[in-house]
Amino acid sequence: MAARRISSLLSRSFSASSLLSLGRNSSRSRGICRFSTAAAIEEPITPPVEVNYTQLLIGGKFVDAASGKTFPTLDPRTGDVIAHVAEGEAEDINRAVSTARKAFDEGPWPKMTPYERSRIMLRFANLLEKHIDEIAALETWDNGKPHEQSAEVEIPMLIRLFRYYAGWADKIHGLTVPADGNYHVQTLHEPIGVVGQIIPWNFPLLMYAWKVGPALACGNTIILKTAEQTPLSALYVSKLFHEAGLPPGVLNVISGFGPTAGAALASHMDVDKVLLQP
Repeated sequence: MAARRISSLLSRSFSASSLLSLGRNSSRSRGICRFSTAAAIEEPITPPVEVNYTQLLIGGKFVDAASGKTFPTLDPRTGDVIAHVAEGEAEDINRAVSTARKAFDEGPWPKMTPYERSRIMLRFANLLEKHIDEIAALETWDNGKPHEQSAEVEIPMLIRLFRYYAGWADKIHGLTVPADGNYHVQTLHEPIGVVGQIIPWNFPLLMYAWKVGPALACGNTIILKTAEQTPLSALYVSKLFHEAGLPPGVLNVISGFGPTAGAALASHMDVDKVLLQP
């Protein structure tokens, strides 16, 4: 069951003799007992989720890298290969940027009413909630964090964040500004265009929410470069986003390495804004 721990890093299974050797009333013995790693030698639990999405997501479709290359993403518990993931490079970034540019200039997303964008983001949050067990298992499997942290803290926060950003979509507007003289002054907030985003490995889906959520709420299109250590969960949830009604080309996900895919995205002249998360 998904509720079971993916890995057991804390244990209370010290032997009686080892505890006695520390002293029956020793606070030190209680501390060591609580934080033992003795159970780490147990057979790892097989996560209750299938890895179905390992290609690049460009234009609403999963496609191979132009080079055909892949790289392994590893189980941090064992070092075993979980899956081989498409390795995006400069040519794939070019394809994704071109797709995102067309989706921004010609597609429905920026022209859609903010309320309609909000509804799609809320449907996405509902799908995240429906698949919370699979998402939490995948996040823990690929990243190595405790399953309890994924299932009870981070994925619920992911859902909450997208509902929060969905609520902002129809509340972003300009101002009428007082001015001296016979003038009418107002500000207008508009989407900036094509946004490149590069996220790290430590909180893959929370970083995803903090980058993707605001950009989409404002009507931008995105090329997201995931961390090479943890590419799987972003691909999984992005598929759910398209099931929620996100138009093709609005969100493109490239897995790959910093010196190739990351550098190509950060230096691309048709990207209007680049967001990095250290």
